[in-house]
Order: sequence, then C-alpha cells, then structure tokens
Amino acid sequence: MVCPEVMIRVIRSARTQGEERGVIQRECAAIRAQFRQADNGGRSHNLAKLLYVHMLGYPAHFGQMECVRLIASPRYSEKRVGYLGAMMLLDEKQDASLLITNSIKNDLSHSSQYVQSLALCTLACMGSAEMCRDLAPEIDRLLRASNSYIKKKAALCAVHIVRKVPELGELFTPAARSLLSEKNHGVLHGAVVLITELCERNPETLEQFRKTVPDLVQIMKGLVTTGYSPEHNVAGISDPFLQVRILRLLRILGRNNDAASDAMNDLLAQVQTTVLAVNILGRFLLNNDRNIRYISMTSLQKIVVTDHNAVQRHRGTIVDCLKDPDASVKRRALELSLALVSAVNIRSMMKELLLFLSSCPPELKAQAACGIFNAAERYAPSQRWHIDTILHVLTTAGGDVRDETVPNLIQLITTASDLHCYTVHKLYRALITDISQQSLVQVACWCIGEYGDLLLRGECDEIEPVQVSEDDVLDALETVLQSHMSSPATRGFALTATMKLSTRITDNVDRIRSIVSIYGSCIDVELQQRAVEYNALFKKYDHMRAAVLERMPVIDKSSPDHSNGESGGGALKEVEPPKLKQGEAVTAQEPANQVHDGDNSQDGHNTLMYSCDNLGCFHI
Repeated sequence: MVCPEVMIRVIRSARTQGEERGVIQRECAAIRAQFRQADNGGRSHNLAKLLYVHMLGYPAHFGQMECVRLIASPRYSEKRVGYLGAMMLLDEKQDASLLITNSIKNDLSHSSQYVQSLALCTLACMGSAEMCRDLAPEIDRLLRASNSYIKKKAALCAVHIVRKVPELGELFTPAARSLLSEKNHGVLHGAVVLITELCERNPETLEQFRKTVPDLVQIMKGLVTTGYSPEHNVAGISDPFLQVRILRLLRILGRNNDAASDAMNDLLAQVQTTVLAVNILGRFLLNNDRNIRYISMTSLQKIVVTDHNAVQRHRGTIVDCLKDPDASVKRRALELSLALVSAVNIRSMMKELLLFLSSCPPELKAQAACGIFNAAERYAPSQRWHIDTILHVLTTAGGDVRDETVPNLIQLITTASDLHCYTVHKLYRALITDISQQSLVQVACWCIGEYGDLLLRGECDEIEPVQVSEDDVLDALETVLQSHMSSPATRGFALTATMKLSTRITDNVDRIRSIVSIYGSCIDVELQQRAVEYNALFKKYDHMRAAVLERMPVIDKSSPDHSNGESGGGALKEVEPPKLKQGEAVTAQEPANQVHDGDNSQDGHNTLMYSCDNLGCFHI
C-alpha cells in the first residue's frame, strides 16, 4: 500500500487521461480491499487517497461507510479525516449521514475544542433538517460557551440551522444578542451573520434586534476610529469584512424605521468620509497590475448606476485606460466611458471616444460605434453636431455599424431642413473620397438623390461650398454602381439616386436614361426590376415622373404601424391623398404622398427610403 503522497505523484505524472484512469482504477481496487479488512491500521490514509480521487471527479461513494467508522474513532487524526470525508462525500440525501448524528452529538460535548470544531464544521456543511432539529440545543449551548474559538464556529453552524429549519431561529435569538458584547472579531462576525439571517426570516425578530442598533453603531465606530491593528488590518482598514457585514445588517434594521435610521446617520456619514470606496477604486486604476485595473473598472461600472457623479471624478483616468494594450481592460474602459457620457461632458467625451474608434481593435469597433450612436442620440447639443458625429463614425467604421444606422441617420437628416445643403455637400465630399464604407455610401447616395439640386446650386452658408457640375455628380454615382465594393443594396441606393436626379438637373437627362437602361438586364433581380420600372417612367409614364420622384416626406420614427424588422429605421409619415373629381387628372401630390409596403426584397431599407419603390404597381 502506497502513501497518499506517492499516489498523488503517480497520478499527476500520467501523460494521458487513459493512463491516469488506469492508475486510479488500480488504487481504488486496492482501497476497496483495504476497507474490507476488519483490522486496518491505515484506514485514514486510504480515505485520504480516496478523497483526492473524488476531487479529480472519479466515483468515491464506496468510502461513505468508512467516513462513519473513522468519525467514531477515539483518535483525533482518524476523526479529522473522517469528518473531512463526511463533508465531501455525504449530504443530507445519503442514508449514511443519519448514522453520524450520534457521533456529532458526542463530539459536541468533547473535552477538546478541536474535536468540537470538527463536529460543528461538519454539521454546518451537510447537516439535514432532521440532524439540525436533533442537535440545535447543543449548538445553543455552545453559543454560550466561554471559548471564543467554539462560539465563532457555533454561530456559523446556527446560521445553517436557521436556513434549514427557520422555526428554530427563536432558539438562537437570546444567545445571538449576547454575542454582540464579545471582543473577539471572529465571534462578532459570526454573530452579525446570524442576526442578519434571523432578521431576514422573521419580522418579529427584526423588531427585537432593532434595539441593538446602538451596540452595532458603537462596534462600527470602534472599527472606523481604531488605530493600526496588525491582527485585523487590511490595506490600512481595520477588519473591512466585519465592517461590511455590520453595514448590511444596519441597512436591514434601518429600513422603514426612522428611529433606527437616525441612530446610525452620523456613523454612516463618518464611514463614507473615511472609506471613500470610489476613490480607492479610482486609485486602483493607476495600478500596474492589469487584473486590479480590470476589477476596479468592473466595480465602478456597478457604482455608476447609483452614484454617477462620484465616478465622474475619475473620468480622466478611465479614459486613459482606453489606451491600455490589454483587450479586456480596454473593453471594460469602453463600457465605463460610455456610461459616463452626459449632457454636460458630451463634447469632450465624444472626442475621446471618436479617437478611440479610429484605433481600437476590430472586435470593439461595433460596440464602440453603437455606444457613440446611442450617446449622440440622447445628448446631442445640436442637430449639426449630431449629424457630424454620425458621419464621422460611418467614415471610420462604416462596415461595423448596425443595419438600422442608415435609416436612422436619414430620418435625422430629413428633420433637419436647415442643414440639407450642409449635409449633402459634406456627404458628397465623403463619397468622392472613399466608397468602401457601405453605410456611408448609402446615406450619401440618398442625400444626393433627394437634395442634388442644393448640391448643384452650391449655396451653403455652413461650409465653403464645392463647385459641382451635373457630370461630377453622375460620375460619382456611376462609380458606386460599377464598383466591386458596392453591395446590391448600395447599388439600389445609387440607381434610385440617379433616377431622382432626372428631375433635379436639366442637361443630362439622356445620360441618366442611358445609365438606367443598362441595368434593365442586370443579373440582380432587385436592380433589374428597379431599372425596368424606371425605364417605364421615362417612356410610358413620363408625365408622372416629376410627381413620383419628388422629395420624400419627413420620416416619422414613432409611427405605431412601423414594423421593426429588416428596415430598422422610421416609417414614412402617411398622408391621405386628395380626393379627385371625376375626370380630373392626377396631380403631383398624389403619388408623392402615397405609402406602399410592397417591396419584399432582401434590403428592407429601400422600400422605406424611396417613394419610387411604389412603382411595383406598374405591370410592364
């Protein structure tokens, strides 16, 4: 029989799982054989080896009865391993657990505090409701013992009993209150946990313990104002774990009770001044250890929901963490930075976030872009700033934005009527600079199609206008149509924009007709259908072309009838067409105001964006 250390060394040296399994099977067979012997001097060693096997995930249930035998042993070394095995291998569902009830009861009265401690720990770990009822008087007796080591463990054992059998809480109430006069921090910690459990489970007990608020306040003041204590000091704070437990109990005792709240107000103010947890977390952000910075930002993210201003004081440090080389820290810093954006700091924070977006890892671009869009929509100081910010994001990370970005931006542009000239000039410049960002190209094509006359006119007070000719605009749209980077949806935007320009320009209508006719035989069914219908407008329905291709009405994003499916953006504001008298010709108002939902193409944006998609009613 090998000793546990040798067995562990052999198992850990196994090079494959199959080899490890073989070693464990041989050892388990030897352990079973040893258990069958009546006189076994190495029982504790065998059970210790079995517990290691259990920790590796292999079956060890055949050692349950050996735990019962070792617990009954008079030797402490065997009793210790037996109790440890009971805590690991037994639970309240096992019949063997009932067999150790009498042994635990006897050991609770043992002359050695260490044996009593083993029994208390085991009962607190796996005691069933029946065991708790049988042994509760013994635990109450130990709560009143003179030994602080035993009282500490008895208090935690009482917590387990209260959770298993709540009606036994009244038994421990007097002893729990007396424990608050102890000086030992371990006993105080156990007492506070026990009182918290009693108060949460019984309103009547809660009223009784409200009388202990002055005692708890006094204990807390002693912890806050005490000098350096090497036994309980943690990073310059005296027993922070006990302080947290007391604060949780005070929160329960002070809830809906003015007298108890008044008694603890001064203390809470002092604690807040002394501890300043947010400031400590802020200092952790400067730590060289990335794990500490990550944990600090995780904690601050929880605090920012309840105390936004306190976390704002560390905004500069948090923003600096966006430059951290560690991806996890960078992600946490991004989430926290977005949570700190407000109406007051929107301009400064957005500069930092846009700078981060231009250099952030690809896996964070979508998250950063989405966060910037949400913050801009919520806190934008002006419509022009809002449009500029979104265009900047589309220029930087257009391929990583969500599908609804295009219709949302178009809705924003339509509502900013005084910025139409400014926006179309800016988007035209972006289009001729780079056509790789599909979302940006789609918005640019839409604007050029809607407000191309403003672009050609060149009258813009907001920026220095670009002198653009009709050929320049058509060249840009043709580039989009012919580019291999353009998706079918983008080509649809460009083709419709080209068609709309036929009513905004005067000298190049034939060129537009030629461009449109080319796509009448396009392999893409959507583009082909558009081109065929647009050709019909030129030929059979030329008298309706100006009316059909009028500017789009303002998009009403709050329309209750709008489905939030693929299209993502807002719905068109529906206007009832004017009624015609018999024989009266169709005016320009009717087609422009009608809304049609007939486009079932893959790109739902196109149906939403263009009134000319309503041409699906033409049968050619």
